[in-house]
Amino acid sequence: MTLAEKRAALVAELAPFEDPHERFQYIIDRAKGAPGLPAEFKVPSLLIEGCTSNLWLHPTVEAGACRFRCDADSLITKGVATLVCELYDGASPAEVAATDADFLSEVGVTQHLSPNRRNGLSNLVARIRAFGRHATGA
Repeated sequence: MTLAEKRAALVAELAPFEDPHERFQYIIDRAKGAPGLPAEFKVPSLLIEGCTSNLWLHPTVEAGACRFRCDADSLITKGVATLVCELYDGASPAEVAATDADFLSEVGVTQHLSPNRRNGLSNLVARIRAFGRHATGA
C-alpha cells in the first residue's frame, strides 16, 4: 500500500468522528491495543523531545523499507504517534523523506492537541522524515 493509500485509509478511519472527544477516545482505545516498545528501546537516544510525556521512536530499515515502532507514557501521545508510525511504516526511505503527516490536521486531531503535544508531534514527524533522508543517503 502506498503512503497516499495509507493516508486515505487513516483519514477514512478518523473522519466519521465529528466530536473531538469521541475522536480522541477512539485514538486512546487504539493506543491501548497497540504494542509498546521493550525497555531496551526506551533510551534517551530514541526519546522525542518537546512533548509533555515521554515518547520514544524506534526506526529501522528492513529489506529496503522503513519500519517505525513507538511508545509513550501517555495514551493520547501513544495513540497519535501510533497513527503517524502506521502511515510511514513499510514505506521506502525516499517516500518517508518526502511525505508530511498532514492528515492529522485534516481530520481535526492537531487542532485539539495542547501546544506541547503539537510540538512533540512535529518533532516526531521531523525525526521520521530525517530518518528517511538518512536512509536514502541524502
